[in-house]
Amino acid sequence: MAEKVDMAQVESFELDHTAVKAPYVRLIAVENGPVGGTISNFDLRLLQPNENAIDTAGLHTIEHLLAGLLRTRLEGVIDCSPFGCRTGFHLITWGEPAVEDVAKALKESLTEIATSVTWEEVPGTTPVSCGNYKDHSLHSAREWSKQILEAGFSVDPFERKVI
Repeated sequence: MAEKVDMAQVESFELDHTAVKAPYVRLIAVENGPVGGTISNFDLRLLQPNENAIDTAGLHTIEHLLAGLLRTRLEGVIDCSPFGCRTGFHLITWGEPAVEDVAKALKESLTEIATSVTWEEVPGTTPVSCGNYKDHSLHSAREWSKQILEAGFSVDPFERKVI
């Protein structure tokens, strides 16, 4: 039988989602593995919680694009996965990249999505490569990226310190 987890220990459930000011990049945690290695977990918050949410097709396309675009701009990317609330992503990396470097990589990636990515460049959009290949929208991904970029990325979740 699995050990019961104290849900109060889940960091996201302790964050005051009414106090943050999106868009921002926030370091959630740095953890050291039991046999070595350090990973960092970042909150890439694109939209203000409880005020809006990215449609699933747009979020899905942003997810597929960020999987590659962030890896070309930031060393050690392990995974970039969307939040169920559809307001942003978790970014997991090896090591301890600076919040400013993550924010810069995210900003550059969203700029590329907003301005130059073509449908042919969106990876994983076939039945073989995606579990829900019909639920994509490059148009939506572009429009959301533009809106998020216009707001500017903060390196602080509670005060607007835009990079």
